[in-house]
Amino acid sequence: MIIYGKNVIREAIYAKRNIVRLYLDNKFSDRQTLVFLKENGITYDKVSKGRLNELTDKANHQGIVAEVEAYAYVELDDVLSKEDGQRFIILDGVEDPHNLGAIMRTAEATKLDAIIVGRRHSAPLSATVAKVSSGAIEHVPVALVTNINQAIQRLRDTGVLVVGTDDKATVDYRAIDRTRSLAIVLGNEGEGIRPLVKRNCDLLVRIPMRGKINSLNVSVAAALMMYAVLKD
Repeated sequence: MIIYGKNVIREAIYAKRNIVRLYLDNKFSDRQTLVFLKENGITYDKVSKGRLNELTDKANHQGIVAEVEAYAYVELDDVLSKEDGQRFIILDGVEDPHNLGAIMRTAEATKLDAIIVGRRHSAPLSATVAKVSSGAIEHVPVALVTNINQAIQRLRDTGVLVVGTDDKATVDYRAIDRTRSLAIVLGNEGEGIRPLVKRNCDLLVRIPMRGKINSLNVSVAAALMMYAVLKD
């Protein structure tokens, strides 16, 4: 797959991702990046800006593009532990790659154990997600599950408290028991959490709204929730 941007490619190299081919703009002159590539034994081809635009569909590539081994999902059981203190985000139908990338960036900052997504109606791990995450995609496991409700039951069986976000809930999001392992469920950009998923949660909480616009972007809501349950 194709990825682009200085931070994304730097993190890919740090993570030992297989770089199949690296392209630099003919006029690329960032000395720090050039030294970094040399120190890590990464060779590259100099090409025109037009070629880079073609490879990235005219995205903001910063003059550096790479063909790399595709990002892989993990199994839910690979990230589950019986120890208390785990933190997960479950995304129920988040389809915008910009939102997924932004959530991933905060997930890395808060040392989230994993993001859990469904096989259907979810943004795939893509170049856009990698770019928006600013390279965090290399460090945050993403578990792909066939059925969100079954995944919730598996988490609950392991002792994880599953908390859904709902603007009609009566419990404030800051009142969550942080001593437990927690999974925070966030719904898609338009409909929110699906009714059955909501019913399968152990607890529903709300983020108070004081203004006239009674909604938050899902990546902003996710950031608030992740910091609210930040591990000590």
